[in-house]
Amino acid sequence: MFIPPSAWFTGFIPDLPTPFDAADAIDLNVFAALCERQIAAGVPALVVCETAGEAPTLSPAEQELVIRTAVDVVRGRVRVIAGVMSNATGRAIELAQQAEAAGADAIIAVVPAYNKPMQEGMLTHFRTIAGSTGLPVILHDVPSRTLRPLADETLLRLVESRQFVGLRDGSGDVTRPMRLGRLLPAGFRLLSGDDTTAFGYIAGGGDGSISEVSNIAPDLCRTIFSQVRQGRLQSARYLHKRLVPLIACLSRESPAALKYALSVLGLMSAATRLPIVLLDAAAQREVVRAFAAIADEELIDSVGA
Repeated sequence: MFIPPSAWFTGFIPDLPTPFDAADAIDLNVFAALCERQIAAGVPALVVCETAGEAPTLSPAEQELVIRTAVDVVRGRVRVIAGVMSNATGRAIELAQQAEAAGADAIIAVVPAYNKPMQEGMLTHFRTIAGSTGLPVILHDVPSRTLRPLADETLLRLVESRQFVGLRDGSGDVTRPMRLGRLLPAGFRLLSGDDTTAFGYIAGGGDGSISEVSNIAPDLCRTIFSQVRQGRLQSARYLHKRLVPLIACLSRESPAALKYALSVLGLMSAATRLPIVLLDAAAQREVVRAFAAIADEELIDSVGA
C-alpha cells in the first residue's frame, strides 16, 4: 500500500553511518543491526548513503549494497531514503536509478558541491534528477559544505512538481519554516539538516530533523519531538539542553565523532575512510564527557542495550 511521504517524512530520522571492518569493507552485519535498533525505537525512516554514511567514499556498487541491505532489513516496516550525492548531474541520475532498482522509497539529492552552480543550474540539476526516477525526491541544502545555498525562490519553483516532497535544511536558518510554511504545498516537509538547529527549527514549525544524534539516542530524540509537538517546550528544552555537549562533538567532526560514540556503546567500529580519520585522544575524551552529561539521569538508558 502506498503511503505518501508526508506521513513518514517527519520527526527525527537517523542519518546512518556506514560501518567498515578491519579490511575497510562494509560490515553488513553491523549495518543491519544499526537498522534494526532504529526500527525498534520507532523511527519513521532511515537515511543511508548520505553525510554520516560517508557517501563520497562509497563506490556505486557499495552504495547499492548498502541500500539493498537496508531494504531487506526493514521489510517495509519503515521507509528507506537513499542519498544520491554527486556534483555531476549524470552521476546523480545513475545513483537515483540504482537506488530505485534497489528498492529505496525516496532519494535525497544535495546541492552540488565545489561546482558552485547558479540558481538556474540547481533548478535544472534537481529537475533532471527527478525526471530520471519515479521516486519522491528530498532536497538537501547545506551551504557550509556546498558554498552556495538553495534560494527560497528556487525551492518554490521546484515544489511546483509534487515529486519534490521535502527539504533537509542545513542552512542553519531556524526561521525558514515560519517564512515558507504558507507558501509550500500541503504535505511538503521541512526538516532540519543538523542537530544544532533541530530544536529551534521544530519549535518554529519544522517537521523534524535528519539527525546524527538520533543514531545514539533515538528514544530521547523521539521524546523531544513529541513534547515540542504537544507544546511542552520547557520539558523538551531541558532534554535537548542535556544533549547539547554531545551534539557539539558530533557537529565538529562528522562523522568520525558519531562513529566513535557508537563504538563506545559497543555498536560498531569507529573506523572511517580517508580523508576522514579517527578522532584524536582529546576529542575522544570530549565525547566520553558528553555521554556522562546525559547518562547520569539515564537519558539514554535504552542505548547500547
